[in-house]
Amino acid sequence: MSDDSPVDAQALREEVRKKYREVALRPDGTYHFHTGRFLARHLGYDPDVVGAMPDAAVESFAGVANPFALRRLEDGERVVDVGSGGGFDSFYAAGQVGSAGCVVGIDMTAEMLARSRAAAQAMDLAHVEFREGLAETLPVEDGWADVVISNGVMNLCPDKRAAFAEVFRVLRPGGRFQFADIANSKPVPEAAMRNMDLWTA
Repeated sequence: MSDDSPVDAQALREEVRKKYREVALRPDGTYHFHTGRFLARHLGYDPDVVGAMPDAAVESFAGVANPFALRRLEDGERVVDVGSGGGFDSFYAAGQVGSAGCVVGIDMTAEMLARSRAAAQAMDLAHVEFREGLAETLPVEDGWADVVISNGVMNLCPDKRAAFAEVFRVLRPGGRFQFADIANSKPVPEAAMRNMDLWTA
């Protein structure tokens, strides 16, 4: 991992954990972003699929777009969800790959992991599991995944080169990365890059 990040990586992770810990514990709270079923509907997720999920699987969803709009996953595929949060995208992926497939969600926030694991158990999704880890050091073996997904996560990573390198490490040859994120088309001033509040807001 490179050491030239514009912000202190550990401090940024703690700020991100703090924010998403609150979303996990208080999904009905007021945030600077939308969450839950309202957000899923506005991002174009299949309303029938989302409607069949229990509240616990949807209410902490806080993505920025719909990575499944790029391409439907195929039956039997193995999927890694980077920054899986409360598990919504992992559960959505699980429905597409079916019981012959496998979904591994990775998150660094204990409260989100507890929420996603409980929801997976309640939904009886034996082919979905959640592991604690960072985007920059994914706890997944080389070449395991057919598909890697993420939703609003890469922009929060202090070391993007390491995060993207990990995505391609865990993908099999010919695998694909379907992600939704926030991008800026103009150069970001150095002072802004060093502003922790701007990273998390």
